[in-house]
Amino acid sequence: MSEPKASKAGSSVAAEIGAVAESVEKRFLKGRRVLAFAEYLDLFASDPLRFARDASGYVRDCFDHFGTTSVEHPWGRFTRWSLFDLPWDPSQRPHALIGQEQVQEEIYRSLSNFVREKRPNRLVLLHGPNGSAKSTIVACMMRALEHYSMLDQGALYRFNWVFPSSKTLRGSLGFGQKEQASQVASFAHLPDDQIDAKLLVEVRDHPLFLIPVDERQKLLERLVKERDASADEGFCDWILRGELSHKSQQVFEALLSSYNGSYTDVLKHVQVERYFISQRYRVGAVTIGPQMSVDAAERQITMDRSLASLPASLQAITLYEAKGELIDAAGGVLEFSDLLKRPLDAFKYLQLSVETGEVALTQQNVQLNCVMTGSANELHLDAFREHPEFASFRGRLELIRTPYLRSYEHEQQIYDTHVVPHIRRHVAPHATEMAAQFAVLTRMRKPNTDKYPRALSNALSGLTAVEKMDLYATGRSPERLESDAQKVLRAGVREVFEESDSYPIYEGRVGASPREMRVVLLDAAQSVVYRCLSPLAVLDEIEQLCMRKAEFEWLQQDTQAGGYHDVKLFRETLFSRLLSVWEQELYASSGLVADAQYDDLFEKYVQHVSVWVKKERIRNKITGEYEEPDEGMMREVERLLDVKGDVQEARKQMISGIAAWAIDHPGQKVEAKNVFPQYLRRLRDAIFTDKRIEVAKQARDIVVLVRDEGSGLDDARRREVREVIAQLEKRFSYCDDCAADMASMLVRKRYSDLIVN
Repeated sequence: MSEPKASKAGSSVAAEIGAVAESVEKRFLKGRRVLAFAEYLDLFASDPLRFARDASGYVRDCFDHFGTTSVEHPWGRFTRWSLFDLPWDPSQRPHALIGQEQVQEEIYRSLSNFVREKRPNRLVLLHGPNGSAKSTIVACMMRALEHYSMLDQGALYRFNWVFPSSKTLRGSLGFGQKEQASQVASFAHLPDDQIDAKLLVEVRDHPLFLIPVDERQKLLERLVKERDASADEGFCDWILRGELSHKSQQVFEALLSSYNGSYTDVLKHVQVERYFISQRYRVGAVTIGPQMSVDAAERQITMDRSLASLPASLQAITLYEAKGELIDAAGGVLEFSDLLKRPLDAFKYLQLSVETGEVALTQQNVQLNCVMTGSANELHLDAFREHPEFASFRGRLELIRTPYLRSYEHEQQIYDTHVVPHIRRHVAPHATEMAAQFAVLTRMRKPNTDKYPRALSNALSGLTAVEKMDLYATGRSPERLESDAQKVLRAGVREVFEESDSYPIYEGRVGASPREMRVVLLDAAQSVVYRCLSPLAVLDEIEQLCMRKAEFEWLQQDTQAGGYHDVKLFRETLFSRLLSVWEQELYASSGLVADAQYDDLFEKYVQHVSVWVKKERIRNKITGEYEEPDEGMMREVERLLDVKGDVQEARKQMISGIAAWAIDHPGQKVEAKNVFPQYLRRLRDAIFTDKRIEVAKQARDIVVLVRDEGSGLDDARRREVREVIAQLEKRFSYCDDCAADMASMLVRKRYSDLIVN
């Protein structure tokens, strides 16, 4: 019985392979992978502006192809280019770029300038501290180019030289009987067994380079006019004035001589083929490290035995082919990783190459057609600025600052995306948040209040590092400030965010790197004290990290008022905030008070205050009668909110706050919980204060249930506590172990004086 099954399975696989083969063949033909020169000209004429792009235009169009979104941060609205989200392949999402919209805007601006100037005449140098996503930015661009090149909109073409077999067309190229060759329109589609030799053009010359410059420019002008196309930025210098590489020019001249000047016969040997950008195969997307080597070279190929079948007319000339990273990157992006780690002599040639668009080799000058990018850390850039040669380089560099992220929410996304998938334990809530908040706190700079108008300066005076961190992440002003000061501070976030842009030591230059925090998280995940990746384990590892003061610049900063650069205070503050968040989550999961109860109470309070201010009456939803605002309810809520001073004035300010919020948020529904989140939090805390003893007992019983198998708890209490744990899991993603860790710490640090055995 096994043989028929095996036979059936084999035939099924064979049929599947046959279907794959058919699909590949269809895609090959549909993609117009191989063309004769005349066929390519027809294709080119269908959209000359698209097929005539140089590397800068191609990369910019790749940005445009994937589109943009508008993102709102507390410090402003920015454009985000979707290519950095890698939307075409969900499996690549872990490699996406998080944040850095301002850097994206700067890169796009540079590309647009290159297009307007008709060639990439500067090297885009991303500079910033180690681990600030400089390489990730370029990697996303390269991945996008790979995908774009596979689409019709991103089709790229180069050409090769093909030479038919003498058996197929005897007489061609000096063998006699040339009339046989004249009967063939092109050799481009000959099968391999009818081709003796094929010369690849490694520099990926554009097929239009086969047309002399004067005639080419006239052709381009005519094609654009015929299509009524809008060429505001015109054709790039590369397509207008580019010339054949040394090898192609030699072949072209030899063939032209062999055919007694017949240009048509020469073009028969041109095989245009579509190519695709590939990082793996170093085609149009190349990254080179700081090694001490030249990035381009050449070698003689005439004596290569594999090319011995070239026609005699070509064997008499000396052919050279270029090689190296600059050549491999033609048509796309070349990244110089850690460029300034190289000795100056190793990249000094770039100064002239970027300026002229050519790199000089022994036998030829190779035209460059790639967007050059590089990365550098600030220490090396600072040293380079002091070098006598820097002034001459500066005009050929597009410096784009790439700082660390300053929103802990964005920072946490990095850890959740890049670190958590490698952790084999359950990740407890707030574990990555602790790492993110600590990292961002180390990057905060104390504001220079002298730089701001008086109102904003007053609001900033006394702003702590933790408050500044929250301001960047959520746009939330400290509740200790008066409402007017809070509004001024929220309106001035962008000024504060950009304050240090002109400083040598700007905010986001110094601080804990995501790479260092990655190690912290991985080490915390191996803790023998906790079964999960616990935020407590993270804080323990952060403490160990802070002991390595000699290794990190951010640990050597002098502490300043407001807790800036005070890593000990950071740890203490984060631990205190963690306890507070744990309390809120335990309260919310306790079942003692439903969330809707205090939401409804606060909403009701605001409605009654609004009617009271207007000196109107409010309609009773049950009786339908209009009644006076409930003074008793309003005073009770104000007691819970701990309203100070004149209650009547406080009510009027609240209604004014609603009006101001509506003006600042046009079109959005006015809901009290959105307008006054701080009041709602205060109300919740006040309500739970009365339930604190019962919550403390629940925390104790969670520890008993999980760690002592519920010893001493009756069945009813077990069910109640199990329901609390279930709510913690459902609402906040706790497991039994991290719920017990949380409850145990709360019992020791917050509830020790409330629990009586």
